[in-house]
Amino acid sequence: MKIIGFCGLPGSGKSTALDAIKNLGYILNMGDIIREEANKRGKIHTDIELGKIAKELRKKSGLGIIAQKCIEKIKDINQEIIFIDGLRSWEEIIVFRKQWKFPIIAITINEEKRFNHIKERARGDDPTTYQELLKRDKRETNFGLKKLIESADYEISNNSSLRDLREKTIKKIKEIIENY
Repeated sequence: MKIIGFCGLPGSGKSTALDAIKNLGYILNMGDIIREEANKRGKIHTDIELGKIAKELRKKSGLGIIAQKCIEKIKDINQEIIFIDGLRSWEEIIVFRKQWKFPIIAITINEEKRFNHIKERARGDDPTTYQELLKRDKRETNFGLKKLIESADYEISNNSSLRDLREKTIKKIKEIIENY
């Protein structure tokens, strides 16, 4: 089994990159773990509620808890290649690397383009103002996301077209799988 992780700030293009390679493996979104927990608690999927739950889980059970919950799910996935979407901390990497080689790809983008992506996609839990985005970024980087992005094994820049992002992602993933 080959497990490959993706990280990046909200709106960086992780979903677009993963969409380009969805036919190469299974995509497990770490945010879905938080959304499942919100459902169990009867909470609405707003950025504030999901952020509280993520913070609470990590405070109660450690920064690697979401990765541990992903590993439980991976046991039931019958796929050779699995992509993990939404890594937030180095502690999560440690949890995954106890099981697998687990290379990390960071999707990066300039701030203005990232904010525009978020406004265009208009998900229910997305910030609607630049100040809200900065607040969300602070929460995410407090989990250790900035360090994780800087320490990633590979970086794919999303500062050009969507087509370019897709092509770069497919090329990089095929290279990683071949050398795994």
